Amino acid sequence: MKKSIIACITLPVVLLSMMACDRSKAADPKESLDKTETIKADSIQKIKALTIDTIDFDKRNAALSVNDTTGKWPVKAPYPLPGAILPYNRIIAYYGNLYSTRMGVLGEFPRQEMLEKLKGEVARWQAADPTIKAIPALHYIAVTAQGAPGKDNKHRMRMPFKQIDTIISWAKPINALVFLDIQVGHSTVKEEVQQLAQYLSMPNVHLGIDPEFSMKNGERPGSKIGNFTAQDINDAIDILVDLVRKNNLPPKVLVVHRFTQGMIKNYKDIKTVPEVQIVMHMDGFGSKVLKRSTYLRYIYKEPVQFTGFKLFYKNDNKNDWEMYTPEELVKFTPKPVYIQYQ
Repeated sequence: MKKSIIACITLPVVLLSMMACDRSKAADPKESLDKTETIKADSIQKIKALTIDTIDFDKRNAALSVNDTTGKWPVKAPYPLPGAILPYNRIIAYYGNLYSTRMGVLGEFPRQEMLEKLKGEVARWQAADPTIKAIPALHYIAVTAQGAPGKDNKHRMRMPFKQIDTIISWAKPINALVFLDIQVGHSTVKEEVQQLAQYLSMPNVHLGIDPEFSMKNGERPGSKIGNFTAQDINDAIDILVDLVRKNNLPPKVLVVHRFTQGMIKNYKDIKTVPEVQIVMHMDGFGSKVLKRSTYLRYIYKEPVQFTGFKLFYKNDNKNDWEMYTPEELVKFTPKPVYIQYQ
């Protein structure tokens, strides 16, 4: 059973061959009064701009965890900055890489066909759960792990920025979010996320990080399942916090892939902040029973903030398996708010 729910660890190998004025004078009393009132008005406006409707937020968050009786969900965390995507929306994402037809639906089909399929899935999810808006996303693997060490011996390949530009251009016509995903190989989360700062400074671009290919002991990516510590994830969060503050952005969504116990170390030490919304994403294929078990064991029982669920068009539909439907997944506790198709 364990072996069934793997996240296609051999797929990245297909890329191996590719590649201030003076204020000392006394002011007029009336002038002082006017300025004070202006400052107060501006302050009130600023306070309003920096807050959200917490009652509404709590109501929506509780709705995602309506069947939980353990007290684990919803997770207690700081309220997000205004403009937060979650829990106001459910993200429906297509995942892949433009160099490979095997790494996901994003690279498998021609652009227009892929976008139409994605819009169809968004419509299905909206119909399955009308209480939350379903929105599209393109989740692009911007750094792929490699079996070969490469010139810098990091066992990872950074995709050319022109490809990221292409994905962003594809997202515009359907008003989709963009996620940039990294598989670090022998590199680090901090190093790879920093390379993408110019894109993550855009309001509609978010981040995914994949511990499966984080080889901390020098192993070849794909030879075993890697891991992230809480500090690795916090490194990504720190960079995103800095970008949000510097660029006055709404919160970023951070998707963290997971399908085994060992992939995430010290989950309780993962920080939650107003600038970043964390999705722990159940990323593995297999039978419905196995996938639900994985979701309960590693996502539900080790709560961080929000949850995601991955669906494989091919691998979830073989060996007499069937892919979960939106109607089935919205009955999960907590309800996943990030759905990824590969």
